[in-house]
Amino acid sequence: MQQGLVAGQGLVLLGCGKMGSAMLAGWLARGLPPASVWVLDPKPSDWVLAQGVHVNDGVPDAPAVVLLAVKPQMMGDALPVLAALGNGDTLFVSIAAGTTIATLEAALGSETPIVRSMPNTPAAVGQGITAICGNARTSADQLDLTEALLTAIGGVVRLDGEHQMDAVTGLSGSGPAYVFHMIECMAKAGEAQGLAPDLAMQLAKATVAGAGALAMQAEEDPAQLRVNVTSPNGTTQAGLAVLMDETTGLPPLIAQTVAAATNRSKELANG
Repeated sequence: MQQGLVAGQGLVLLGCGKMGSAMLAGWLARGLPPASVWVLDPKPSDWVLAQGVHVNDGVPDAPAVVLLAVKPQMMGDALPVLAALGNGDTLFVSIAAGTTIATLEAALGSETPIVRSMPNTPAAVGQGITAICGNARTSADQLDLTEALLTAIGGVVRLDGEHQMDAVTGLSGSGPAYVFHMIECMAKAGEAQGLAPDLAMQLAKATVAGAGALAMQAEEDPAQLRVNVTSPNGTTQAGLAVLMDETTGLPPLIAQTVAAATNRSKELANG
């Protein structure tokens, strides 16, 4: 990653809020020279200013990568600043939800290599998952470079095409909020059974975090892990009988939740 960026005259980071800062921290930790990074942000944090990167100091003539990390509603104002870099060898990588490749091509030029990606908020602690897809002008090497950049904030998966991006948004993009709400609900349920609020929340957070870590590290799939902890006629089975009800339980509720988020992503993309 480092050699490719230096050879291509560096990386431009447009927007350096929470997600942009998380990526920058990951790159610098992996040895990317601060002098090879140009940050454009109207309100850079003190942390960004202290990293030794170029901050609001223009951009190189032909950077290897421009990473678009501004909010989708700011994209229209931000892209014209970089339009001169379009239709060339500079790769543009967007993490803006709902901003399609067609929209980016219209602003930057149809010959511009563009990768659209969808990270999620656990990226802030290096535990994100990001889905990527490129346009017809994106080379295999540029997809590899994108993946190398985004592994700084977690895992990366490649999609068959942009048509899958709305489903990714509904599942993993919005998904952390679903889990946070589940933690809230579990803690409230614990309170209802007599636990102190702080203790119930501590138990709920640790249970979800631990189960997630086990699911990632175990060789068995989640279905088998569930079976492993469910004793016949035991407490877990009693709880799962409610949670797994095909009419009133989690399966239809989660299906409706992901579908609603996916449909909203489609609506936003269609303007």
